[in-house]
Amino acid sequence: MTRNSDHRSSNSARRIFKFPAVRPCEGISPATLLQSLITTSTAICSYSSNFFPSQRRNARETIRQVSILSILLEEFLNNLPTLPESSILCLSELHVAFQKLLFLLEDCTREDAKLLTLMKSYFVSTQFQNLINVIATTLDVLLPLNQIEVSEEVKELIQMVYNQSRRSKMEVSEEDEIAMKRVIVVLNQFENKLEPDPFMIRKILSHLKINSHAECHKEILFLDEELTIVYSEKNDREVPLLSSLVGLLSYCRGTLFTDWENVVSEQYSAERASSFSSISRLNPEDFRCPISLELMTDPVTISTGQTYDRSSIEKWLKSGNLVCPKTGEKLTTTELVPNTSLRKLIEQYCAEYGISFTSSVNNNRDISRTILPGSAANEKAINLLSEFLALRLAYGSDSQKTKAAYEVRLLSKSSLFNRSCLIDIGSVIPALIKLIISSDAATQENAISALSKLSKQTKGQKAIIQNRGLHPILAVLKNGLKLESKQLAAATIFYIAAAKSHRKMIGEFSDAIPALLSLIRDGTPCGKKNSVMAIFALIFNHRNRRRAITAGAVKVLLDLLNSPEKSELKTDALAVLSTLTSDSSEASIEIRDYPSGLQLILRLLQTINSPAGQEYCVSILLSLSQSCEAEVVPVMAKDATLMSGLYSLITDGTSHAGKKARSLIKVLQKFCETSSSGVVKEMRRLEESINVR
Repeated sequence: MTRNSDHRSSNSARRIFKFPAVRPCEGISPATLLQSLITTSTAICSYSSNFFPSQRRNARETIRQVSILSILLEEFLNNLPTLPESSILCLSELHVAFQKLLFLLEDCTREDAKLLTLMKSYFVSTQFQNLINVIATTLDVLLPLNQIEVSEEVKELIQMVYNQSRRSKMEVSEEDEIAMKRVIVVLNQFENKLEPDPFMIRKILSHLKINSHAECHKEILFLDEELTIVYSEKNDREVPLLSSLVGLLSYCRGTLFTDWENVVSEQYSAERASSFSSISRLNPEDFRCPISLELMTDPVTISTGQTYDRSSIEKWLKSGNLVCPKTGEKLTTTELVPNTSLRKLIEQYCAEYGISFTSSVNNNRDISRTILPGSAANEKAINLLSEFLALRLAYGSDSQKTKAAYEVRLLSKSSLFNRSCLIDIGSVIPALIKLIISSDAATQENAISALSKLSKQTKGQKAIIQNRGLHPILAVLKNGLKLESKQLAAATIFYIAAAKSHRKMIGEFSDAIPALLSLIRDGTPCGKKNSVMAIFALIFNHRNRRRAITAGAVKVLLDLLNSPEKSELKTDALAVLSTLTSDSSEASIEIRDYPSGLQLILRLLQTINSPAGQEYCVSILLSLSQSCEAEVVPVMAKDATLMSGLYSLITDGTSHAGKKARSLIKVLQKFCETSSSGVVKEMRRLEESINVR
């Protein structure tokens, strides 16, 4: 690994074009300071062989001057003269400048920031000029070198560098200027709803050496990260430029590059790692009110099927508005229907992370960056790209259709705006539904992945149902060509099941719940999580609870709890079991009859880390005590750790957990009071010490 790559890895958290240089401490020895300067100058000179997409002349001129200066520094270190205090101060300033220069060179050679660096050429050139000016000022103080013993040859070299640094003008090169103007022309074409000149786009990409789908994709990911940061910092000035560049590169990636197969497996691995992994880890953006952009504490659904926070939509209606704020559709009724399933998910999310509804707004990512296009150029670029992909999905060759499905998958991954554009092109979802029954595994996977992301939005769910997509999705869930496709189908079922009517419809397919349970038994960890979540959503319909129990859900979930799975997956399994046992004695009986089933829940209550998981354990135990009192209550009463755990939940757990813990304590107290054991005394002692109310 080269020095500059070492430096790059050690500063991976640094923002681009930020230069957090550290000034040497006072009293530093000349030898230490010189050695550090030499090390830094060597790292700077190592960039001479790197490719600079822009700023080529400025970078190489600066590196050349530093390389000559390093000769002086070596001479100083070898002879270690007695340096006057003014020289030490100059070398300290030079050290700071070298650090900043190293950061600047790192940014100019980033493989994922070529386009942004080009568009900031004037700023970058100014930074080079400022650092060259510092070098010139430093040498001005050091010269003449009469007080320091160095060779005449070195003096001449340093005098030459000084003269050059005084005359140096770090400017934007003609080539970079032309490339920037081309970018501006293309962005203006987007803003005017014109298809950009492909020849001009290729000239831009050629100048920056963005030659592949993978390189283009890296640029987009970097810009997305930058957008997330500037939104979190409320730095609105940078949003239009960054958004416009994202739109341009997304258009290029989707329409120009055909070598996309090389990055599919890498992209899927990253997607699988970052996709929602449990009920408690759903993306917080799905919990925000489209009006206030704040976490919904009381989600309600209006007649158009959109969900809002009650207080926000009530203010909207009281202002005389009788249309849906999101879709613009006229409301057939002003009735607000509580969205209990979404509320439960939000409560679980907050309990899992120990945050309150009011404070969560500041703790979660601001999703306005994914709702709004950010710039007119980005908006029109994504619209044009969506139309292009729709045509490819409908009329392209088999390989073009697969590539188009992959691009939809990428576009819709993180942006609500992109999803809306794709859904609004009415032919995208029907075309994807046709593709998921493909006999080609890659085509099927990309199509079902794209559908799973589009199904996150209400209008996407409606479009899937209206185009009879449910049956093909369930077919992939049951007989998908790859496990990845099956687990993506399970995720799609979860999102579609967000609507009450859809849950009923899905449950009526006899193979739906058995297929999800099969994936819990035999799927990948991600497939198991997606399937548990889908079942969790489905069982908000009471008939689906009966279907799940009949299909053997209790045993499958208990087997999962008895396996070495991760804690968050066990929390989700407990959530499903808690719901099933809450109104079904049959589910409780199955837990009772499962080998060591009661002991398993008792053990999880003590060992599971999440507050939500503990609450579900108590809920299950309470249901067991009510449905199987004679068999389970005596066993629970003998468990020496149970009572202290319940009291801990009263003081430290969620409000729901505390309420259920009190109810279970009363059951155990009643049992103990009717028995001759001395356990009741211990319970009273604990109760008095904690002052249970």
